[in-house]
Amino acid sequence: MVGRAEIARIASGYGGARIGVLGSHSALEVMDGAKDEGLETVVFCQRGREEPYRRFGRIADEVVVLDRFSDMASPGIQRMMRETETLIVPHRSLTAYLGYGAVEGLRVPIFGNRGMFRAEERTARRGQYYLLRRAGIRHPRILKPGSIDGPCIVKVQERGRPLERAFFVATSAKDYREKCAERIRAGLVSERGVREAVVEELVIGTYMNFNFFHTPISDQVDFLGIERRLQTNIHDYVSMPARQQLEADVELQNIEVGHTPASIRESLLEKVISMGDRFVEAAAGAYPPGVVGPFSLQGVITRDLEIVIYDVSLRVPGNPILATTSPYTKYQYGETFGVGRRIAMEVRRALREDRLAEVVT
Repeated sequence: MVGRAEIARIASGYGGARIGVLGSHSALEVMDGAKDEGLETVVFCQRGREEPYRRFGRIADEVVVLDRFSDMASPGIQRMMRETETLIVPHRSLTAYLGYGAVEGLRVPIFGNRGMFRAEERTARRGQYYLLRRAGIRHPRILKPGSIDGPCIVKVQERGRPLERAFFVATSAKDYREKCAERIRAGLVSERGVREAVVEELVIGTYMNFNFFHTPISDQVDFLGIERRLQTNIHDYVSMPARQQLEADVELQNIEVGHTPASIRESLLEKVISMGDRFVEAAAGAYPPGVVGPFSLQGVITRDLEIVIYDVSLRVPGNPILATTSPYTKYQYGETFGVGRRIAMEVRRALREDRLAEVVT
């Protein structure tokens, strides 16, 4: 991993900052926020996937088309980014397409804590479960396949597509074995994927993703807002009457295809705000300098009004709907905006106060 001292040295030579992002996942959101704050942008696209960034002409000052996404880590592209004072804003596609090792080795300032990205993985030794426990935040019980005693969700990655999930629900050890075998035979998952899968209790409640922001120069942990994920083929299969669902006998998958806004009742806000504060404090002790930028705690609110967090995003979480629908940024800043603009606001502050090295790794 490239050391913080080297990145600080590179960042100290920047007189300004251009926002660089890989052309997938949340690139439009990131660049839109940068443009709102008067920052230049560059997007790195895989050939054949550049059209959205050309079509929305205001968004990208430069579109760099590569043969493969992974070419973003090539020495020539890294040199170009340094020469143009580019900061990389990380999202899920960056770590998925380049790989953790390549991202950790980039000799370009990253707005985020590159040392924390692997902690998203449930199999990591000090991963998201570790951080949640350290913060005193409840997560679902982790089960061994042989001890499944009720509804559980098996969190397994889809074979050959690292961005997609092949999660499924099982109700017993026998049901688990049968469903794993069916999916392996169908080529949907691999045997290795099943071995590395995590089995969690299925917490019943209302699903909400809580989005926060913090850096070492932030005055507080900002609560940016809430969104919910739209997934196929669960939505809108579950809206059909029960009899039609049984007759259809459709195998369900959790492939994310979009987002929808949400808000939370005011009496629960204290729990949400406290949860964000405690997570930032826990991360600072486990992964110095801790959280740098946006993060998301994806959870369930139970009938007892308890919040249970089942997933954590430690980079741009991918929720462009917040930019136009979140009331919480308006409460704090007097206007509604999303994650992309909050990042750009912090970059501009860091440049103004000569603290850029504190918000990059």
